[in-house]
Amino acid sequence: MSKAAPVSAADFLSGLGNQRVLITAGASGIGFAIASTLSALGARVAVCDVSEDALRHAKASLPGLIACRADVSSETDVDAMFAVVGNELGGLDALINNAGIAGPTGGVDEIAPSDWRRCIDICLTGQFLCARMAVPMLRAAGGGSIVNMSSAAGRHGYAFRTPYSSAKFAVVGFTQSLAKELGPSGIRVNAILPGIVEGPRMDKVIRDRAAQIGMSHKDMEERYLEKVSLRRMVSPYDVASMVAFLLSDAGSNVSGQSLGVDGNVETL
Repeated sequence: MSKAAPVSAADFLSGLGNQRVLITAGASGIGFAIASTLSALGARVAVCDVSEDALRHAKASLPGLIACRADVSSETDVDAMFAVVGNELGGLDALINNAGIAGPTGGVDEIAPSDWRRCIDICLTGQFLCARMAVPMLRAAGGGSIVNMSSAAGRHGYAFRTPYSSAKFAVVGFTQSLAKELGPSGIRVNAILPGIVEGPRMDKVIRDRAAQIGMSHKDMEERYLEKVSLRRMVSPYDVASMVAFLLSDAGSNVSGQSLGVDGNVETL
């Protein structure tokens, strides 16, 4: 039996050319990896971030990138951001709800209510504020895609990180609910659950937990990786590849799913 001819990544991930995509917290880390990947595949990309320095770097690195400052927990900022996106892109085909923070590390009796609220506001409420503005634009485009960033902590309980884990569990419920609500409009909604993603944010999480229990950073990192079947961290570009698949024609019948990109995190 003859084998099918190999196809290029661009052929396999067809349908991304000229897609209009908004990525929250898209100027660094996972968000910038997504922006770079989608731009390389022909999408028209807009990002927001709270860091002016990160936005300047992102614009210098990706010519044609639309960038604006916005805190996704602020309704005013989100409304202004979507006005910019509408004017600059003329519509929207996909929203990547990537913005989030690690939140506080500590026992439930040690966490300040203000820190709890801030984590929930950014990791969960921010996704709602962006989705409510994106959906009319996606409907006007005849359908599209929303990708919500959850976490392996949205599948496993995470001791001493209760605000973060609670928000990320809620993102999964938000995703499944939106997939049912928006499917008849041709809008697909999925969640990605990254695991231990290499970079400054994870370094801080490991450092904070190590300091809390009096362990070295190296030993704490090894303890984290012992719980990952592949015994390694994932790259931001591993997550970006999954986003590209979900937005492409190859992912056209994937909706309501929670997709781990984590090397199989067994527990936290």
